[in-house]
Amino acid sequence: MGLSPATAGTRRSPSTRTLALLAVGATALTGASVTAQSTAPAAHRAGVPTVHVRPASAGHIDATSRLAPISTSDCVAQLGIHCYSPLQYRKAYDLDPLYRQGVTGKGRTIVIVDSYGSPSIQHDLETFDHQWGLPDTDVEVVKWGDVPVFDPTDSTQTGWAGETTLDVEYAHAIAPDAHIVLVETAVAETEGVTGLPEMMDAEQALIKAGRADVISQSFGATENTFPGFDQGDHKSLTDLRYAFQTAADHNVTVLAASGDDGITNPDNDGNLYPYAANSWPSSDPLVTSVGGTQLTLDNDGKRTAPDQVWHDAYGAAGGGASAVFDRPWYQWGVQGVTGNHRGTPDISMSAAVDGAAWTYESYDPTRAGWHLTGGTSESTPIFSGITALADQLAGHRLGQLNWRMYGLANLPAKWSGIIDVTTGDNGWNGVTGEQAGKGYDLASGLGTIDAAKFVHALAGR
Repeated sequence: MGLSPATAGTRRSPSTRTLALLAVGATALTGASVTAQSTAPAAHRAGVPTVHVRPASAGHIDATSRLAPISTSDCVAQLGIHCYSPLQYRKAYDLDPLYRQGVTGKGRTIVIVDSYGSPSIQHDLETFDHQWGLPDTDVEVVKWGDVPVFDPTDSTQTGWAGETTLDVEYAHAIAPDAHIVLVETAVAETEGVTGLPEMMDAEQALIKAGRADVISQSFGATENTFPGFDQGDHKSLTDLRYAFQTAADHNVTVLAASGDDGITNPDNDGNLYPYAANSWPSSDPLVTSVGGTQLTLDNDGKRTAPDQVWHDAYGAAGGGASAVFDRPWYQWGVQGVTGNHRGTPDISMSAAVDGAAWTYESYDPTRAGWHLTGGTSESTPIFSGITALADQLAGHRLGQLNWRMYGLANLPAKWSGIIDVTTGDNGWNGVTGEQAGKGYDLASGLGTIDAAKFVHALAGR
């Protein structure tokens, strides 16, 4: 869901922003002690939902004519938006004190799940690293199923390749010594089942094999589009939770992007609902939902204004009340906001397109170069890196984060590292959104973070 690289400044129509994912059965998984299945388990394949899964990268602005990224002030002057590098995020989120302490994600593994992947991900990451002085790392690519040969003329594949690039580059930028496993799922619109079971099967296999500490999911499907929703039957959705239940059993943290269409979300035709609608897996109580903020930084990464809820000309931070899940126990203290429902997001990080992140992409050789991308696909891998730092500092997996974060939010920010976001809203497409305010809200969650304090508080050290 984003701007066409060829039409910077133009929002794609909903029909082209929503990518249909259909999956074949998983056939192989590289790496030790993981066995893939040729088909999904029967319990998971019965009643497979016919829903559209979309990557949550809201804006993609072409910058391929540039040999190198330009400064924030030049972006404002030339492109009309703010743009940021990983070094500016390092400053904005106060990461340097952690790095000086040796907290870099070493010994931790971040699993990133995307469809199709990118054939140039290792080269692109190395180019990205060299530009910003980051350490090189080898991305472990796991092909789950018969992943097709990449076609740079296929807009669905290139859309996911852009998503993959953003996910990998910014998870690595925040946790430079964490190991990254990229799971590429084999999806094709001509196959007989949707991609969500395949994604969940891949996640569950990696969890059971002990190869995941943090799982980052920058995709979502609207709750309302699952079969049976209109009749109040949510089995087609809840039957897909097996990977998250396995993650909870193995103390693995699962993150998901809250979405880029504000308070609403697309239907199966790509048209936005004219009322509030939430997205799964972000809405799942077993998942930490990562929303989006707009940062205003100078060229050095210093804030020139407080963070606010992401809501610009290109999109808005996802959030709201789930129509499927009841309020989990850890949100009892914010029931005045969520009511009896699961509320999202839980926490927010940089996501605005007017505040986009530089990425290097060469999966389409005709458009190789530096690009700008935003959306909760940015905030989610950033927070996956933060989680890897906290895991390293704690000396063990922290697992489900939500109960810890809601508890920390009761402490002063100087101890918790949770910074309240009190301005902005996530209205979108004529649908009135939620307003940020003091404390928890359905636009920014608990707020954003000062990593130097938050990582120590989350790790209990």
